[in-house]
Amino acid sequence: MKNLKLSYRIKALLIISLVAILSNRPASAGNDEYSQWLQQQTQSFQEYKDARDKAFTQFLKSHWTAVELLKGKQPDQVPKPVTMPVAKIIEPAPPGKNKPAPLVLMPLPDTKTIEPTIPAPMEKVRKFGQKISVDYFGQKIPFYYDRELRVALGNHLSLINKNVISDYWSQLSKTRYESLLKQLNAHKKALKLTDWAYAALVHKLGIRIAQSSRNAGVLTSWFLLAKTGYQAKVAYNSSRVYLLMPSKQEMFEVPYFTLSNKRYYVVNFDGSSESLGQVFTYAGDYPDTTHKLDMKVTKRVAASDAMQNRHLSFKFEGKQYNIEASYDRGRIGFFRSYPQLALPMYFSAGVDPAAASPLLKQLKIDMQDMSETQAVNFLLRFVQVSLKYETDEQQFGKENYLFPEETLYYPYSDCEDRAILFSWLVRSLLGLDVIGLDYPGHIAAAVHFSFDVKGDNVVYQGKKYTVTDPTYINANAGMTMPKYKNTKPTLIIY
Repeated sequence: MKNLKLSYRIKALLIISLVAILSNRPASAGNDEYSQWLQQQTQSFQEYKDARDKAFTQFLKSHWTAVELLKGKQPDQVPKPVTMPVAKIIEPAPPGKNKPAPLVLMPLPDTKTIEPTIPAPMEKVRKFGQKISVDYFGQKIPFYYDRELRVALGNHLSLINKNVISDYWSQLSKTRYESLLKQLNAHKKALKLTDWAYAALVHKLGIRIAQSSRNAGVLTSWFLLAKTGYQAKVAYNSSRVYLLMPSKQEMFEVPYFTLSNKRYYVVNFDGSSESLGQVFTYAGDYPDTTHKLDMKVTKRVAASDAMQNRHLSFKFEGKQYNIEASYDRGRIGFFRSYPQLALPMYFSAGVDPAAASPLLKQLKIDMQDMSETQAVNFLLRFVQVSLKYETDEQQFGKENYLFPEETLYYPYSDCEDRAILFSWLVRSLLGLDVIGLDYPGHIAAAVHFSFDVKGDNVVYQGKKYTVTDPTYINANAGMTMPKYKNTKPTLIIY
C-alpha cells in the first residue's frame, strides 16, 4: 500500500502541475481545444482515483488480522468524599492604612462580534440525488447525496466479514460522493467544527444515509472520513463493525489497540464506552490519510444558540447575591458525546461567549469595589455555595469530568468540575494564572496573586500559587481542606 500510495501521489501532483502550466496559455488556443484537454485531464484523474480505490479494495480482501482490544485508562479511582467539610466563616479585616492595590478586571467577551454558527448555504452545491437533513445537536443540517450511497448491508451475522467490507468500500467508491465531501467541508467551516465535532457530523450523516442501520452507517462514516483525510479504520467481530481513529490526546475508558506506536480508539458518538475482546482489523492506511483527532474544545463549536438560564444564589461577607447563568443546550448535547479526557483538556477548554458574557458581566459588576483577594474569595464562594455537591458516582454512576458550561447545567457537581469552573472565572475576570491541584480523590486549584497572600501555597516555575479550594465550603484563599493538609498534590498544568 505504501508504494501504491507514493506512485499515486506523484501522478496526482503531475496532473495538478500540468493543469497549472496549461491554464496560463494564451486564450487563442480556443475553447474547444481547452474543453477537450480539460476532459482528458478529468478522465485521467478519475482513472487515478479508480485505481487507488481498486487497490484499496483488493487490500481489504486479505490484509486483516485479529487484535485484542485493550481497555482504556481509568480516571482517578480513589473514592471522593460524599459530603464536603465546611470552614468557619472568617469575617473580613477592617481596612488598614495601606489599602490593597485597586482590582484590575479583564474586559468581557464582545457578544456583538459573535457570528452565528449556522449551516453553510447550499445554493452553490450541485443538488442531485436525495435531500436529507441531519439533526446535529439541535440544528437541522441539509445534505444532498447520491442515492447509490445507500448500499444495502445484510444484518445476518455471517455477512460481517472482510469480503463484505471490501465490497462495501468498492460500491461506495463508484458513487458520486465528491459533492457530499464538498458539502461536509462547507458545513465544517460554517459551523466552526473541531475534529471531534466534524467526525460526529460525518457519523450522524452516515447513519442517516444508511437508514439507521448501525453497521452500514459505520462503514459509510469510515468511507467519508477517509476520503477527507482522516486516519479512520474499521474493525469487526461476528456481528458488528466498529469505527477506529487515532487521537492526539489520550481517551479514558475507550477500548483501543496499538499499531506502529499509534493508538486507534474505538470511537462512539453517544458518550458510551464498550467492553470488547478480539476483533479483526487491518494494518494499512487508505492513501493520503494523515489526520488524527484533536480533541480540544473551542468557544463556538456545536453552538446552537438555544440558550437557557439557571438561577444561582449565595452569600458573601453578609450580602446576598443572585446570579443568572446561561448555557447552550446544543453544546451540552455535544459535550455528552465526548469521551473522558485528561483533566488539562477541561481546564483549558473554550467557553461559548454567549454563555460566558452574561455570567461574567454580573460577577464583574459585583466585584467592582473589591480587592484582588476579596475578588478571588468572592468567586470561591460563588462556586462553593451556589452549586450543589454530589460525587460523579452519585449523579452519573461513574466518573464524569465536566466542562465549565456543563457544571452550570447539571444539578450537581463535584470537586474537579468546580475547580475547572473556578479557574476559568479567575482567568477570565482577573487575568491571574491558575493551576490545578490533584490530590488522591480530590481536585482543587491554586492562584498566582499579584502580591503575597498568607496561607497554604505551592511553587511552580519559581512562582508562588496560593491554594484555593472551590469545594471546601466557606474556605478563603490559602485554606487547604483538612484531609489534604499534609498531602503534596500533583500540579495540573494546561
